[in-house]
Amino acid sequence: MSNLLVLRERLKKLYAAYSVYILKVLQFLLGLILFGAINSNIGFMKMASSVLCTVGLAVICTFLPMTVMVLAAAVLILVHFYALSLPIAAVSLVIFLIMYIFYFRFTPDKAWLVLISVLAFGLRIPFVVPVIFGLLGTPVWIIPAVCGTIAYYMIHFVKASSAALQGAGAESMYESLMSFTRQVIASREMWVMVLAVVAATLVVNAVRTRSVDHAWKTASAAGAVTCVVVTSAGNIALNLNYSYVIIIVNAVLGIVIGLILEVLFFSVDYSRTEHIQFEDDEYYYYVKAVPKIGVPVPEKRVKHITGQQTDKRTESAADENGESVRGAEAGRHPGKSGQSAVLEDRTTDEILLTRSLSKELGLDQERKTTE
Repeated sequence: MSNLLVLRERLKKLYAAYSVYILKVLQFLLGLILFGAINSNIGFMKMASSVLCTVGLAVICTFLPMTVMVLAAAVLILVHFYALSLPIAAVSLVIFLIMYIFYFRFTPDKAWLVLISVLAFGLRIPFVVPVIFGLLGTPVWIIPAVCGTIAYYMIHFVKASSAALQGAGAESMYESLMSFTRQVIASREMWVMVLAVVAATLVVNAVRTRSVDHAWKTASAAGAVTCVVVTSAGNIALNLNYSYVIIIVNAVLGIVIGLILEVLFFSVDYSRTEHIQFEDDEYYYYVKAVPKIGVPVPEKRVKHITGQQTDKRTESAADENGESVRGAEAGRHPGKSGQSAVLEDRTTDEILLTRSLSKELGLDQERKTTE
């Protein structure tokens, strides 16, 4: 656990120093994955589904707000739908306009949440959406989660019926359009998944905001269980084709994602919890204080020792020894003349220097071995 906390502190320092570049790289990767997934699944227009178009859109959206990436993804989907069928593109445009009018017009900074929802469903890990949104957001985040779910199933329906739509004539175009509209509006599978995402997000957010110990772990587990219960109940009641193995694997993955988010954003020490009570003129306050876990990041210090520094240390040691011996000799023979004292000082310095060099070069050991 301590290693994970040290890693978290290092990541915080790295993000604080290079946050602008890190966000742009993540935005580019998100755009690359998003546009690549759209073109690989519904690439009905060959020019728009090319690699050059995918990379170009990702690069352009990297230097623009996230709302532009959402709009670019919607336009790219409509272009592919138009290449397949004009009525399908018209119905999809109406659905996108409804999403924009009722939500993204008022909260453009939350538009990227729709992209996360669509990518999670496209990667077959839908249960991570309520865990992430419930732990990091508010109950309002269920709206982009629902919009992302509907957008994914709309793309899924078009992909599944693309062969029939391409071979349809003018007379059967109306029937194809009505069939697509009924699929989007009356899809039992889609609405069961929408209900599971909404219920799990509300449960996760409600548990996470309670003043109980290990609230984040409990919230992640509760959200995963809610997804399993709602999906299994819909699978049994409506005779759907959900795989129970995939449901369980998604629930476990949601719990793992919740634990990772807790380490990154909510590391506290419940063993040192304090309950504080105080009052003012109007209220009594009962406060539960849980300290955060702080781990100092160890710093590595490397010392470089060169030959010149070794010589200087040897000379300084010899000088100190010489001065102490000279002081002792001067105390023993206070009546000596200056010339004899200078000669004795020189002799003492030479002896000390010879001894120190012999120790450094290992000559004393060689003499002992030879003897």
